[in-house]
Amino acid sequence: MTTRSYIVKGMHCASCAAIITKKLSKVEGITQVNVNLATEKAKLEFENMPLSEEAINDVISKYGFTFDAEQTVESSNLTLNATPRALLLKEEKDKELQEQFVKVQFALPVALLVFILMMWDTGSRFFAFIPNLPIPMELLNIISMVIATYMVFRIGDPFLHGLAMYVTSGAASMDTLIGIGTVTAFVYSALITLIPSIRVLLQIPDYTYFDVTIVVIGFVMLGKYLEARSKMKTGEAIEKLIGLQAKSALVMREGKEMEIPVEEVRRGDAVIVKPGGKLPVDGIISEGYSSLDESMVTGESIPVDKKVGDRVIGGSINKQGSFTFTASNVGSDTLLARIIRMVEDAQGSKAPIQNIADKIAGVFVPVVLILAAATFIIWLSIGSYLLGFSAALSYAISGLIGILVIACPCALGLATPTAIIVGIGKGAEYGILIRNAESLEKLSTVDTVVFDKTGTLTTGSPQVSDIITLDGETSITSLLQSAASVESRSEHPLAEAIVHAAKKEMLTLSEISAFEALEGAGVSAVIDRVTVMVRKPSEKEQPLPDVERLQKEGKTVVVIERNGVCRGLIALSDTVKEEAKRAVAALQRKGLNVIMLTGDNRLAANFMARQVGIDEVISEVLPQEKANKIKELQAQGKKVAMAGDGINDAPALAQADVGIAMATGTDVAMECAGITLLMGDINKVAQAITLSRATMRVIRQNLFWAFIYNIIGIPLAAGAFYPLWGIFLNPVFSGLAMAGSSVSVVSNSLRLKRKKF
Repeated sequence: MTTRSYIVKGMHCASCAAIITKKLSKVEGITQVNVNLATEKAKLEFENMPLSEEAINDVISKYGFTFDAEQTVESSNLTLNATPRALLLKEEKDKELQEQFVKVQFALPVALLVFILMMWDTGSRFFAFIPNLPIPMELLNIISMVIATYMVFRIGDPFLHGLAMYVTSGAASMDTLIGIGTVTAFVYSALITLIPSIRVLLQIPDYTYFDVTIVVIGFVMLGKYLEARSKMKTGEAIEKLIGLQAKSALVMREGKEMEIPVEEVRRGDAVIVKPGGKLPVDGIISEGYSSLDESMVTGESIPVDKKVGDRVIGGSINKQGSFTFTASNVGSDTLLARIIRMVEDAQGSKAPIQNIADKIAGVFVPVVLILAAATFIIWLSIGSYLLGFSAALSYAISGLIGILVIACPCALGLATPTAIIVGIGKGAEYGILIRNAESLEKLSTVDTVVFDKTGTLTTGSPQVSDIITLDGETSITSLLQSAASVESRSEHPLAEAIVHAAKKEMLTLSEISAFEALEGAGVSAVIDRVTVMVRKPSEKEQPLPDVERLQKEGKTVVVIERNGVCRGLIALSDTVKEEAKRAVAALQRKGLNVIMLTGDNRLAANFMARQVGIDEVISEVLPQEKANKIKELQAQGKKVAMAGDGINDAPALAQADVGIAMATGTDVAMECAGITLLMGDINKVAQAITLSRATMRVIRQNLFWAFIYNIIGIPLAAGAFYPLWGIFLNPVFSGLAMAGSSVSVVSNSLRLKRKKF
């Protein structure tokens, strides 16, 4: 079996993806087809040798699609095996988005104005208290026809393409549905406006549908623009991840230091890292020691001390000291490169979202056409016998136009976008930034919320949590002052936390001398002829009181000595956010299962989980394993939302049904997530779920009203009730039904503005 990835051009909706899948699945030699609308990519699995790109395009080009094979780089020294689509086509997509924006700038204001006039005119026909339009109908028709002509042939060209594709290949998309309705309404209206004798001859009403044409195209184009804008974000997470990698490396070759591009680093190279430098690849320290900030990869805020024999991760930042390490994993084998691939794979996987409108388009279009044609034929044949040809022809044409107009998907096109626009706007008011409609829809189905610990449930920065004296002579204030005075010369982040704690207590730091950084142990200095050392607890010394307890709580402990005698302990920890417990409780009240997923050890993770009220903990998980844990939950049938803030969370955020990122975290986490919470307030997780459920409830109601008009109106427009009760839906009422469905949909969506979360 061979798998190839392709960039798909010409794909606009879910039915487009369905057409490609259906047609290619029938091709001999292709065993599996996976088309992803969000990334506009397709993965094909071949039984033996892959088909050529030309052979594949011969199959699908007739339906308006083309495949471009992604270039695969085999060299193990390159970070990625494939260049992401967003990096290759960003300029092209920017241009396409700008063209759509230009169309929306014209179409939307015009559509809104015409919609108001349409409501006014329709109301004046049936209600005496509403005055007629101040514009003569003949003039209004001419103006409307000019605008509609531009809307159909310039703004609505995608819909004409969809109609042409249906005529030539029988493949129907949402564009086809819109194209048939708008073109039918336009052609009919143009004929009776330009050639009034046709209307007189056939005895059909003088009502036109230019307004329907304009409104449908305007609002649907807005929805297409919003969709395209959200899809532009697809490749940015990958781009930012690639940016974390060092561009060059300082290596020892032939006894000389030389700077080379990171792509040229080989396994076994001796790589030198200086203070502040970024590690280019993974490896094992062979000489020296340092403290590394691995938060960019691991998500843990507290720097990790490293010594000879310890593993180091490419992308980490060297905080202090110089050291040399032996490169062990380079290029596509580094941890950062694997995270990049995992994010890309998760983003490219097919989401289980089914758009109702697109799904039924392939059935709805031919059914409506068959009904319209059948209505025309039945009225001409049976109606001519009973009513005479002239009357039957009038009813036949009115029925034909009435069915096509009432079936025009105005309300169907507005049902989702209006609710989504209002819902996303409401979310922004609450500091909940929603990337796209897909994320909002998926969030409404979530039954499990997984939280990362560091930076999500916690503040993400070390702080002094405990100060304990071990004798009756030393005060807590004196202990903190001594430790902070010594640590003031250190660059270690834990030292910064101790100094910050002293300053917070308004303590004056003492003058020190003979400062010394002790390799892998701590620091020491002389204060008033007393040697003060701030160090790690030693495994060789007799266990000190409280050290084990503090370490079980996930805290980092330092010992303060004076002239070699232990005087006290200072513990530092990442503190729980104030709102964490309330946020967890709010989710549990909604019946959601809440889980903590962290790389911390089991004891520390369980201690933190108890503080916030979480019962289920998945601990000691490596960064690259987080996404696999999400997959395991999904395999159990759970709909999972993952909340995180670090680069190490990126694969899990992308793999989850919905990723929720903290705006206080990394840009990469936010790019991989569908939801971003401003200020990192996790109370907003429950609010976001409430918002998504309310929005989806409104969308379902909108779709119901969009279809109920067709279910009731199409038989009326066809004249099905005329033989029994003499009821026949004049095309004027078809337009009214169209307007009524639109008003009900928009009004229902606007209810979200009044909802409190």
